[in-house]
Amino acid sequence: MTTPSALPLSGVLVADFGRVLAAPYATMLLADLGADVIKVEHPTTGDDTRAWGPPHAHGEATYYLSVNRNKRSLALDLRDERDRRRASELARRADVLFENFRPGTMHRHGLGYDQVRPGNPGLVYCSITGFGAGPGAGLPGYDLLIQAVGGLMSVTGPAPGRPVKTGVALVDVLTGLHAGIGVLAALRHRDATGEGQHIEVNLLSTLLSSLVNQAAGYTLAGQVPGILGNRHPSIAPYEVYRAKDRALVIAVGNDRQFAALCQGLDAPDLAADPRFATNPDRVAHVDELTRKLGELLATRTAAEWFEHLTPLGVPCGPVSDLGQAFDLAERLGLAPRAVVHADDGSPMDLVANPISLSRTPPRYARRPPRLGEHTGELAEWLDS
Repeated sequence: MTTPSALPLSGVLVADFGRVLAAPYATMLLADLGADVIKVEHPTTGDDTRAWGPPHAHGEATYYLSVNRNKRSLALDLRDERDRRRASELARRADVLFENFRPGTMHRHGLGYDQVRPGNPGLVYCSITGFGAGPGAGLPGYDLLIQAVGGLMSVTGPAPGRPVKTGVALVDVLTGLHAGIGVLAALRHRDATGEGQHIEVNLLSTLLSSLVNQAAGYTLAGQVPGILGNRHPSIAPYEVYRAKDRALVIAVGNDRQFAALCQGLDAPDLAADPRFATNPDRVAHVDELTRKLGELLATRTAAEWFEHLTPLGVPCGPVSDLGQAFDLAERLGLAPRAVVHADDGSPMDLVANPISLSRTPPRYARRPPRLGEHTGELAEWLDS
């Protein structure tokens, strides 16, 4: 076995003024990779997600626990003069600062980018907002709201006129990922030039970018997509079917896979049918194709089809709950759990960082901190 190198972000100090999901998710990923993340929280309420339960585990809301490992908690009231001085000193010493308050909030506390930059010109300062710092600055940036006004719900749901949100705050997660990429790019620039910069990422722009083919269909062809349920606008068969016992996904992406599916279903005539010979043909006749496939797939269980079709090269699988999904990842050797330890030494199972690095793998050194847990040591450091 080789000895791991130093973690890639060792020595990077992150002042995390973010809360809820987008910013904490980004800073947790950076912390996993070695950054020293200091989470700044209000002394009495802390991060909003500390109160977002049930469910709870180890005395905390699992929502909070999901995005705050490997951090230290510093309790500061930014309305208090002494705490503001400490916050300013933290910004002066930091390599990176994250904040996701409404635009103008950090400036009112003397912590805006233009205010802290003179004392720390190399600072990478990342602001996450809902709708940017312009005319949309006053709008509340909640994930559900962005999913609605940003178009995601217009293409998500069982049928036209029945929009549905995703089952997780997906826009927040995507925004955190984009913010993290921006920070790493800015750190690369700073290492080369010594110059920091201000990064601005907003939820609405992130969602529009993340709508990829649906968004490009509008910008390039003027096509406004609608709700297709579980169907794909450009590929068939690519949807959810009903097997004998439960739902099953078939995700055929090309004609070769479709021929393999027909072979596996003992229905080679479907591949020869001119209505289904090519992907555009199948999309044009998707209702007939869905009916025929549905009749064939109803004859076996989802697990049986998975075992039978997968070796033929057909992308398919049962619709799983989270327990089944984790079981699958573990059977595939993907190590989906990260274990840290609670105060009593008991294991705290968190979700592993999905980035695998051969020389500098993510570390899981600290459980998510209690509110203000490290205030004493950090205040002493900042006051020195």
